[in-house]
Amino acid sequence: MGIREINPAEVREHLTRGALFFDVREDHERASGQAEGARGIAKALLEADPGAHAPDRDAEIVLICQKGGRSMEAAQTLQAAGYTRVTSVAGGTSRWIEERLPVVKPQLDAEQQDFYERYSRHLLLPEVGVAGQQRLQQARVLMIGAGGLGSPAAFYLAAAGVGHLRIADDDVVDRSNLQRQILHTEARIGTPKVASAQATLSALNPRTQVEAVAERVTSDNIDRLLEGVDVVLDGADNFPVRYLLNDACIKHGKPLVYGAVQRFEGQVSVFDAGRHRGQAPCYRCLFPEPPPPEFAPNCAETGVLGVLPGVIGLLQANETIKLILEIGESLAGRLLNFDALSMRFREVRLRPDPGCPVCAVGVPFPGYIDYQRFCAVSSRA
Repeated sequence: MGIREINPAEVREHLTRGALFFDVREDHERASGQAEGARGIAKALLEADPGAHAPDRDAEIVLICQKGGRSMEAAQTLQAAGYTRVTSVAGGTSRWIEERLPVVKPQLDAEQQDFYERYSRHLLLPEVGVAGQQRLQQARVLMIGAGGLGSPAAFYLAAAGVGHLRIADDDVVDRSNLQRQILHTEARIGTPKVASAQATLSALNPRTQVEAVAERVTSDNIDRLLEGVDVVLDGADNFPVRYLLNDACIKHGKPLVYGAVQRFEGQVSVFDAGRHRGQAPCYRCLFPEPPPPEFAPNCAETGVLGVLPGVIGLLQANETIKLILEIGESLAGRLLNFDALSMRFREVRLRPDPGCPVCAVGVPFPGYIDYQRFCAVSSRA
C-alpha cells in the first residue's frame, strides 16, 4: 500500500482531528524554523523506536522534512512497522515556507543558534555533520605566515570553524602586500601582520580564537609554537623556515601542509612522515638540499600574480580541513603543481627516501641545525 502525500495547507485539517505531526529533519535543520505544530524528532531516532513517540499504531501520523524525500522514507518505515495511517507532506518545509504558512523556531540558547546557523551548510554534509563540525571547533592549527598564502588559508579556516588558529609572523603590513595578502587593509599599513590578521578573522568568525604570535620562527621557539596543535600550515617564503618546519613536524609527529608560489606557478602538498614513517615522504625527500638562489628567487625579486597565492592558499586550507576531519585522500605522497597561465594542474608522485637523514625508518631525530647556514652552504655547493 502506497504512502499518501498531502499539501502543506492540508496539514491543519489533519491536526484538528488529532494527528501527530513530526518534523524528521536533524536538529540543526530545524534551528532556522519549522512548521507550526510540528514536533522535532530526527528520522533515525523515529525509525529506531517509533513506539516511543507514537505508541498507538492506528493513530494518524503526518511527517514533514525539508523537501519531502526523507519524510516519505520514514513513512514507509513506519508503515512496515505496522502503522496504518501515515502521510507525508509533499514539498516539505521548503514548500510550507513558500506558501507562507506559520513557522516557529525551536528554543535554543544563543550558542546553539549561532552554531547551527553559521555552519548550516557544513552540517548538511554527511562527511562533516555536527560531529565533524565539533571536531573542527576543537582543532588547533599553527599557521606560519600571515602573507600571501596565509591570508586566504586563514580566511577559510576561520570561516570553516577551526577553533584555534595560532599565527606566527614577525613582519608588518606594507602597501606592496595588499595586491595579494587579503587579510590586510590600507588602514593597517605599518601594523604587525598577526595583529591585522587577528582583527580581520575575529570580525569574520568570533567563535575562532586567533592567537597572534609576532615572532620570527626559529629553532628556539618552534617547539613552543607546535605545542598542542593538530596541523601545521606552511605559509613561509624562505627555505630555512621550510626545512625547520619539516624537521620539527617529524619530531613532533604533526602533518605539514606545504605551499609555495612564484610568478605564475604554485605547488602544494602534505608532508606527513612524522606520523607515517617509511610510508609518506617529507620535505627533505623532495628537496634534499635547497636550490641555488638564482633558481629560487623570492616574490620581491621576480613578482607574483596576485590571485596565485589565493589558489594555493585555498588548496592548503582544503587539505588542512580534510586532515582534521580525516576525510578524503590527502596530498601526502603527491605534489600538485598549478600553472595559472595555462590553467593546468599537474600531479607528481612522491616517495619517501629510505636514506632521508630525518624521516627514514629507525633514524633518531638528529636535532635542529643552523638552517640559515645549511641553506647558504647548500646553495653554494
